[in-house]
Amino acid sequence: MQNLTELSGIVSSNNSLSVIIKVCVVIPFFCVFLCFIAVMLHIFASHRQFMDTSRYILFAYMLINDTLQLLSSVLLFLFVMGGVKFALVYCIPLLIISTATFQNTPLILATMSLERYVAIFYPLQRPVAWRSDRIWIIILSLWLISCIFPIIDHTIMEHDPAVDILSTPVLCKATLVNSSQIQTLFKAATSILFFAVVAVIILFTYVKILLETRKLRQDTASVSKAMHTVLLHGFQLLLCMLAFTSPITETLIVLHSNWRPEDISYFNYFCFILIPRFLSPLIYGFRDQSLRSYIEKTFLCCSKKVKPCVRGKLKDNSSVF
Repeated sequence: MQNLTELSGIVSSNNSLSVIIKVCVVIPFFCVFLCFIAVMLHIFASHRQFMDTSRYILFAYMLINDTLQLLSSVLLFLFVMGGVKFALVYCIPLLIISTATFQNTPLILATMSLERYVAIFYPLQRPVAWRSDRIWIIILSLWLISCIFPIIDHTIMEHDPAVDILSTPVLCKATLVNSSQIQTLFKAATSILFFAVVAVIILFTYVKILLETRKLRQDTASVSKAMHTVLLHGFQLLLCMLAFTSPITETLIVLHSNWRPEDISYFNYFCFILIPRFLSPLIYGFRDQSLRSYIEKTFLCCSKKVKPCVRGKLKDNSSVF
C-alpha cells in the first residue's frame, strides 16, 4: 500500500511538472506575440496613411482576428491545464469566439487576395466596397459568415439532461462539449467548405494576375509583386490547414512513441495553432518595406519619424503581404 501511495505521488508530481513546463512555454510565446501585435497596431493607429489603404486595413483586421483567436485558445488551454471547470453558459461563448476567429483567418486571406486582384485590374475605377472608407462592409460580412457556423454548431448540440447549462461545471474543451456525431460531421463539412472556397479564390487570383503579367509591358514590377503576394496567401492558407492534420500526427506519434494523449494534444496545439498565428504578422509585417521601416525604428528605439523618402513611397509600394 505504501509503494502504491509513493507511486501515485510520483505520477502526480510528474503531471504537475509537465503542466508547469507547458504553461511556461506557451505564456512567454504568447506575450511576445502580443507585444509584436501591439507594436504593429500602434504603427497603424499613429500613421494615417496606413489606414487610407485597403490592404493595410485588411492586414490590421487580420492582426486583430489572430489576437482574439490566440487569446481565446490560450485561455481554453490554461483552463484545461489547470482543470478549471465552469458552466456551459460561459464555456460556449468562448468556444464560439475561438472557432469563429479560426474560420475567419482563411476568409481574410481570400479577401486580401481579391484586394490585390481588384487593385491590378481596376486601378482607376475600384469598386466602392473595396475603397478604404468602405472596406468595413466587407470586414463586417466576414465576421457574420465566420460566426454563423459556430452558432449553428452549438445550436444543434445534443443536450445531456444531467448537465445544467447554467450551473453544472464542465471542463471547457471542444472535444467534450461538441461530442455528438452530427456536430463532428458538421464541423468537418464547414471546414472543408471554408478552405476549398478560399483555395479556389487564391488559385483564381494567382492565375489571373500571372496571365496579366505576361500581357503588360509596363509596370510589370507591381503586378509581379502582387502575384507573389497571392502566392504568399496560399502559403499562409497551408499553415492554417496544418490544424486539420492533428488526427494524422496523433496516429503517427502513438505508433512511434509512448506519448500521453495530453502531450500529443499540446504538441498539435503548439505547432499547428500557435506557430502559424505567430508567423502571420512576421511574414506580412517584415515583407513590406514601408511597414518594416517603422517596425525597425520602434524596436531599435530610434527616431519615431520615418525618413521622408520612405513615406513618399508608401502609396506606390505594392509589396505588402
